[in-house]
Amino acid sequence: MDLRSLIILSIVVAGCVYALKNAYVGALLMSWVAYMNPHRMSWGFAYSMPIALVATAVTALALVFSKEKSAPPLRAPLVYLLLFIFWAIGTSFFAWFPDEAMEELVRFLKIQIMILFTLMLFQNKEKLIWLVLVVSLSIGFFGFKGGVFAVATAGSYRVWGPPGSFIEGNNELALALLMVVPLIYFLHGYYQNKWIKRGLMLVMGFSLLAVLASYSRGALLALACTGAMLWWKSAHKFKIGVVAIILVLSVIPFIPQQWYDRMNTIETYEEDASAMGRINSWYVAYNIASDRIAGGGFRHWSKETFALYAPSPEDVHDAHSIYFEVLGELGFPGLILFLLMHFSNWFLASRTIKLCSGNEKLEWAEQLMKMVQVSMVAYATGGTFLGLAFWDLPYHLICFVVLTNVIVRKELDQSGQKKSGLRI
Repeated sequence: MDLRSLIILSIVVAGCVYALKNAYVGALLMSWVAYMNPHRMSWGFAYSMPIALVATAVTALALVFSKEKSAPPLRAPLVYLLLFIFWAIGTSFFAWFPDEAMEELVRFLKIQIMILFTLMLFQNKEKLIWLVLVVSLSIGFFGFKGGVFAVATAGSYRVWGPPGSFIEGNNELALALLMVVPLIYFLHGYYQNKWIKRGLMLVMGFSLLAVLASYSRGALLALACTGAMLWWKSAHKFKIGVVAIILVLSVIPFIPQQWYDRMNTIETYEEDASAMGRINSWYVAYNIASDRIAGGGFRHWSKETFALYAPSPEDVHDAHSIYFEVLGELGFPGLILFLLMHFSNWFLASRTIKLCSGNEKLEWAEQLMKMVQVSMVAYATGGTFLGLAFWDLPYHLICFVVLTNVIVRKELDQSGQKKSGLRI
């Protein structure tokens, strides 16, 4: 019998039992399953187990009887998220391929159920920290694993993500790791135990190696932007700068020639079939959105749509960009809502930082919001070349910001330090 299957089953059963008394544990279990896909790393009976469905059902049941749940806090990012969800539902009825669109819509709505549970169950500092930890390390696990693999093989092979997931591809995994590294950096500063700090440092270091070993050109550009923003938002600019220089100088001599050959194609994108395929699909997204207010619907990328809207009809690709993915599938109204959702999340994080300024008890919240903003920069830049508009993590970032704002306001209200003029 497969030992991995037994371990996974034991964790799921224990989590479900505990979740019946503590609903938030069920939501943590849902997040772990969503990001790590642990059952796909087994070879036995657990591989095909519907553990995501089980975790969701148990959490929903526990939520009904839970006394700790609260109404989802209404903030600007959530308003735009709700509008975005309703628009996605409506456009699916007019999709180019309705059956495929409905299948993808169901997948998207499952993610939003997890987000709803999260908003109701994590309006508490300790629980929120646990959520950040589970989400970050579920993805960071593959960064650590990939980094070790890169060192063992001298970076000669690409690093890939968990099979059957949104981040299975090398490019997608690289972006996911760039998004969680700032969150792990926050956790490193939050925890005081030296062994926890060392462990988190190792995960960060190997995750960055895994990003490089993904051979993703888009991730290299996103890494530069994310690194600059992390340095800017950090309270330890000199230390981070020195460490970054040392790491770069240490890694350069061991980078294989094929990695440089791959990165050099950034300057010659017009000769690269992959890059030109992306641009071709971007034309399709713009043309179909200009022709249909609701866009083409989920999964419209096909020979039929490319024959009508592409400069090169035979070169069929999906959007490979969060912006053109939304534009092509949900039209200009969908893209506007998508951008408003993320912009409002950035501004809510900034206002929460202002609320925390000068308050030592809220320093954790200030640092978390700064690192979430760094993660948002990674998503905004890396997502330019990847179609991850409907993946879980960007919506969890909204949860982190909204929940932190709620917790901070509760703390300020209780201490009588509420600041006027900043309520969202």
